[in-house]
Amino acid sequence: MIYELRGYVAAPGRSEALHRRFAESTLPLFEKHGLEVVGFWTEREHADRIVYLLRFPDDGTRRQRWAAFQEDPDWTRVRAASEADGAIVAEMSSRTLTRPGYWPHETAREAA
Repeated sequence: MIYELRGYVAAPGRSEALHRRFAESTLPLFEKHGLEVVGFWTEREHADRIVYLLRFPDDGTRRQRWAAFQEDPDWTRVRAASEADGAIVAEMSSRTLTRPGYWPHETAREAA
């Protein structure tokens, strides 16, 4: 099992638009493409920052699902519409995480 930790910083004045895109469009598309979200957070001190964690069985699956999402015409349409008045993302980061050997514990969701 691998995890991907992704972070976004909204462009100035565009935080609401970024949150709306995730809530109304991106999350349903994630579900459509098997992008399993473990959790979503904002930073307490910076509401313009969004962090979320995804779970994948392996890296090949991660790459395949992201490729399908990026190529989806619905995502292309949603992204273009949400950025009609300018970019809504100022910064994005992605980190792939694996559990080290000394931490063999599974979460309840992994065991299911």
